[in-house]
Formats: sequence, C-alpha cells, structure tokens
Amino acid sequence: MGEAVAAIDCGTNSIRLLITEDGRDVERQMRIVRLGAGVDRTGRLDPAAIERTRAVLAAYRELIASHGVSRIRMVATSATRDAANAADFHDMVRATLGQSAEVITGTEEAALSFGGAVTGLDGTGPYLVVDIGGGSTEFVRGHRTVDSAISMDIGCVRMTERHLPDDPPTAAQLAATVADVDAAVARALAHVGTGPATLVGVAGTVTTLAGIALALDHYDPARIHHAVLSTGTIEALAAELSAMDHDTRAAIPVMHPGRVDVIIAGALILREIMRQTGFAEITVSEHDILDGIAASIQG
Repeated sequence: MGEAVAAIDCGTNSIRLLITEDGRDVERQMRIVRLGAGVDRTGRLDPAAIERTRAVLAAYRELIASHGVSRIRMVATSATRDAANAADFHDMVRATLGQSAEVITGTEEAALSFGGAVTGLDGTGPYLVVDIGGGSTEFVRGHRTVDSAISMDIGCVRMTERHLPDDPPTAAQLAATVADVDAAVARALAHVGTGPATLVGVAGTVTTLAGIALALDHYDPARIHHAVLSTGTIEALAAELSAMDHDTRAAIPVMHPGRVDVIIAGALILREIMRQTGFAEITVSEHDILDGIAASIQG
C-alpha cells in the first residue's frame, strides 16, 4: 500500500475533506458550515460558526486516523483572511486537528484551484479557470501552470448577505448584485486577460448549476464532471432561480440544503463572467482546490 494523504479545504461556505492513496480517492466529503456567515458585515467569525466547523473537523479527524494518513494539509481561505478574530478559529483547529490551518492568499488559492481543475483535461490550454466560492471568486489563466491570477471579493455568501435580503430578491436587489459583480469581474479580466481559452468552472455553485441543467434526479459527480454548459443555459438558469422562492429552490433534486439561499448570487456571478468573457460555453470540473491541495503534499 502507498502513502495516504489528507487535504482539507475550509472556505466561507463549506469545509471539505479529500483522502487519497496512490493518487486514488479514498474519501471525499463536504459539509456546509457557513464559517463566513456575517463576516462581510461584522468583520468577525461567529462563535456558532466556529463551533459548527469544529464539529465537522472532529469527524474528519476520526476518518483521517482510520485511514492511517501520513500527511495532512488544511487550507483556510476567504473567511479567515477577513476576520478580526481569526485567532479563535486557529486555536480551535490546533486543538481539534492537532496541527495548524494555513491561511493562504487569494493568489495561492487560485494556483491550487487551477492545478486541480485542469487535471484530466485534454490539451495544454490555455485555460481560464473560475472558482466561485462563498467569500471570493478566483480567476486563473494558464496552460499547465499559472500565467496570471487574481482573487476578487465576490462570492455567493458575501453577495447574498450584502445585497439579497429578500427571498425571492427584488429587481433592485438583483441589479445591485449585478453592479457589484460586474465591476469586480471587469477588474479581474483586465488582470488575467480575455484572449481565447477554454473556460473551466469549479466549486459548488458551478457544479450545482450543471446538475440542474442536466436535470439530474440526484447529485452525480460522474455526470457533472466535464459537463459543458452554454452561455444561454447559464442565462436561463440565473433568471429561473432568481424568480423562485426558497422552497421551490430547495425542492430541486441536486440542491444541497446549504446552497439554497446562496445559489442565486452564485448564478449571477457566473452569468456575468460568461457575459464579460464572451465565451460560448464553460466546462465544469469536479476537481478543484481540494485536489490541488492533495497533489501538493503527495510524495
């Protein structure tokens, strides 16, 4: 048997675990804990959110122990970059996991996302990878390695908390979201460029939209991985989801309960990216920053 390694990605919305051995997935889990709830407004992590994260991390620690993992890398992203009381989170991680979490920069986050996303894609690029998270969205252009990258503070949780208090949102709230997102996307694309590329989307917003577009009766990663969505499909999904109330969105078979309230903002972010890049389609990848973290510690 080879060496087992564990990657943990702790974002604004979810905390995820990947255990691999000899490059083969042994465990891949995701729990939505909303660690970044309220951070955009208060600048602080909510103690209840830290406790939700602790409970999941404790369960992950048991799984890690059961698989005889030799190396663990835990990465924390947008929420813990922004929070004034991040020390409380880090104390909890050390007590629960037995080691520290790394708070990485947006650029580092982008590079890890890119490395995971392009794994298994044909050709050498160029690729433009977009990673729509809870607190931020990363834009990364490259071939097999990163040429340019930028992280923008537009994510599905942050935009929902900032602009979408009503459910379904009002036209004015949707317009405010789009204005905020548009400005950030324009800055990001000015940095990474808009030349020809294969557009690749990763993370829960994009994979959920793919599951809806494919009319899946349950979340099926094998069907979603490398699905191709047209700009027209994204436009239609953004419009449909924006008009639905909470219960209607919750009834969609592939919708995780923790994404119901933030999927509208996520769909608007992706729609604006498609509009501004002018690309006709996006390739969806189930491989993302989690796979990049695992690859970074494999021998």
